[in-house]
Amino acid sequence: MTTPAVTHKRTGSLRGASLPKWFPVAVLAGSVAVAVGIGLGAGLQSKAQWGLIAAVLAVLSTYVVAARVEGRRQARDRIATSLVWVCFLVAVVPLASLIWETAKRGVKVLDGYFLSHSMAGVADTQPGGGIYHALLGTLEQVALATLIAVPIGVLTAIYLVEYGRGRLAKTVTFFVDVMTGIPSIVAGLFVLSFWILILKMGYSGFAGSLALSILMMPVVVRSTEEMLKLVPNELREASLALGVPKWRTIIKVVLPTSIGGIVTGVMLAIARITGETAPVLLLVWGTQFINTNPFKDPQGSLPLYIYQQYANSSGSGAAYDRAWAAALTLIAFVMILNLVARGIARWKAPKTGR
Repeated sequence: MTTPAVTHKRTGSLRGASLPKWFPVAVLAGSVAVAVGIGLGAGLQSKAQWGLIAAVLAVLSTYVVAARVEGRRQARDRIATSLVWVCFLVAVVPLASLIWETAKRGVKVLDGYFLSHSMAGVADTQPGGGIYHALLGTLEQVALATLIAVPIGVLTAIYLVEYGRGRLAKTVTFFVDVMTGIPSIVAGLFVLSFWILILKMGYSGFAGSLALSILMMPVVVRSTEEMLKLVPNELREASLALGVPKWRTIIKVVLPTSIGGIVTGVMLAIARITGETAPVLLLVWGTQFINTNPFKDPQGSLPLYIYQQYANSSGSGAAYDRAWAAALTLIAFVMILNLVARGIARWKAPKTGR
């Protein structure tokens, strides 16, 4: 009886065929070239349409080529990666375009004079003037809203995570969720009816801060609550086992551990209220003059200033340039606050090294 011969095929690697590292770049470049050709041939004027065509071609080409060379399993992995990158670009490109357009139009009149002068005695159609009164009003109103909302929001989150049980905690959670979706105009109308019409306190920057704090509070509560939940229970148990009271454990262990996320949540809340116009229009009114007292008389605000200048510009002129410069200042203000918050969070974060 003869035994059939067995042949062994030597292979240089245990891995199957794979595409080179430059394959995604080549597919993207080819898809962009084909999309430009299709756009020019079809007479498409929008660059966004060209980008969408290029994205679809890149995803389809990646799957077809990868399926033939690497197999369908690896092709599905590559197409998932491609979809993630496409979604990332779809989110980033409009943001980058917004910042670029604002910076390009806003730098025309943005200088020291613009930041240090108000619009007193300057007509909307005349050149000159500045945003000092509006910038000062925004800083004071946001600061007052933060002083009101942050302590209440953080203490509410501590109650929900550390102490809250039963119906009261569920009720508080329900109303926090409801407040998250309240439109800004509703918060403004509530403060208008109570603070101004019933209590007769008058229009002021503080009235606007009250409405802004209502919008800010649920964001602070939700973000702080999630950060506190991420603190390991072992840290709490270790502190309590040493005989440390619960309130001191929260102050010395729980809050320092989650301070980075809490500060980030606070900054998100500040970024949300900084650009609100409806409560300011209802409660602060606005003025062309400098008012350093947020508790008395109307006060300027950057969002309201941008709206008024653009509404009176007819798409061109000095007011149009001032509106873009104020928008650029508002974006820079939010960016600076975020950088400061990240610096504070890094400074106050617990040290992990030895």
